[in-house]
Amino acid sequence: MQFRIVILCLAAAVATAPAQAVTFKWANDGDVRVMDPYTLDETVQNSFLANIYEPLVRRDRKLGLEPALAEKWEQTAPTVWRFHLRPGVTWQDGTKFTADDVVFSYGRITGKTASTGTAVASVKGISKVDDLTVDFETKLPDPILPSSFTNFLILPKAWMEKNGAAEVAIVGTTENFAHRNAMGTGPFRLALREPDRRTVLERNPTWWDKPWHNLDRVEYTVISSAATRVAALLSGEIDMVYAVPPQDIDRISRSKDVRLIQGPELRTVFLSFDQVRDELQFSSVKGKNPFKDQRVREAFALAIDEQAIATRVMRGQGRPTWMMWGPGVNGYDAALDKRPAVDLARAKALLAEAGYPEGFQVTLDCPNDRYIADEAICTAIAGMLARINVKVDVFARTKVRYFGDIGYPKYNTSFYMLGWTPNTYDAANPIRALLATRGRPGLGVNNSGGYSNKRIDELEPLIATELDPAKRQAMISEVARIVQTEVGYIPLHQQRITWAAKNNIELTQPADNYFPLRWVRVK
Repeated sequence: MQFRIVILCLAAAVATAPAQAVTFKWANDGDVRVMDPYTLDETVQNSFLANIYEPLVRRDRKLGLEPALAEKWEQTAPTVWRFHLRPGVTWQDGTKFTADDVVFSYGRITGKTASTGTAVASVKGISKVDDLTVDFETKLPDPILPSSFTNFLILPKAWMEKNGAAEVAIVGTTENFAHRNAMGTGPFRLALREPDRRTVLERNPTWWDKPWHNLDRVEYTVISSAATRVAALLSGEIDMVYAVPPQDIDRISRSKDVRLIQGPELRTVFLSFDQVRDELQFSSVKGKNPFKDQRVREAFALAIDEQAIATRVMRGQGRPTWMMWGPGVNGYDAALDKRPAVDLARAKALLAEAGYPEGFQVTLDCPNDRYIADEAICTAIAGMLARINVKVDVFARTKVRYFGDIGYPKYNTSFYMLGWTPNTYDAANPIRALLATRGRPGLGVNNSGGYSNKRIDELEPLIATELDPAKRQAMISEVARIVQTEVGYIPLHQQRITWAAKNNIELTQPADNYFPLRWVRVK
């Protein structure tokens, strides 16, 4: 399996200059939620915090696995993975990193209030062998466990306990010290945190790895206005923009001082519905839930013109899809990736059969600073559904508020748009996180609509343990067909990653849309 990696390099050399602090300034349209990595499983959050905290296993520039806080690992039994921890690593306060931190982190990420347990969902338990060795016992044989651990950031036991943050505090309900503070082992340390405005990182002089980056200070600024964000880049006020608005791509491409960095992304953006509650929270329908009826879900799918969304709203920055995982993800089946044609007559007939001949009203929850043209897409979908007499009220807000509402543990939504990138680059990840029935440890955590299918629950552990590629693919495709038949979700598209940076910035753009600062140099 190959991924496209775009590396922006500089050909021009610069004259030797006196040593001085190197500052890198970049901006995005939305903020990192909090500094606690166990509160939200989302790309920007995970990517940013991975500059401070580190996993046992990380991704290299080509998205392959490489050692991080673990030097090596092996299976000592079919259900036991042993990780040998890197000696000499210290936390940024000088405390030694040991197996106790890994054991603590496992207990914390599997706690009731954590929302990122999908990374360790196959793990039954952990045991400390010695100060630099830990064993993970899985429920069943898990051949891809190390790839799941790339999103399992390790936290400092002593620091967390000392500061009253041993348990994850649910954002929006309670707050603890770990929400605004951080203490990692990674290449950067937190210097300043101003939520929804800016976050400043500084070089960690005690990092165990040999730095490739040359950054002394990193300033991350939230600029919600697309026009203001692009203007700041073109004027030289900032060095890089993470989310380039589609309408500004041509303008940026004409600048002689700035370059676009583009490539396909592994993320799939989709719609889903509350299929659990007996009455929707945000709808005109009282006493029942129309989304429990497959005919209603199918009617919505037939009314949405994704091709128009991809070409007009996204200006060509989207690839229409009918699968919950796309090309580049192990388990993708091109034969199943065929969207049904728009059919308004059939959609209206299905609504009438379900008992809604005049349609109904429902609220569509949407972020306005997370995905390409996210609010505009939701607005377009509202217009498309109006053609079948469904009145959609778009409730768009910042991703910090949005994820707090629709995510674990609230799931306060009736109809929503979301995106998902499998951190393992394997279909087992979205099956486990999005399609499995929620309520079990590590499973269905991001299944905000509560979709549930008994057969998928049976297949999930089999897919995770099957070693025969053909048999495994057959099971993954079966899951895809079930979701398509039941319209448990409505897949929309895979995005195209578009960043922009000044010509004196060298960086790497992986297909998972992570932005590791350890691969950034200012020339």
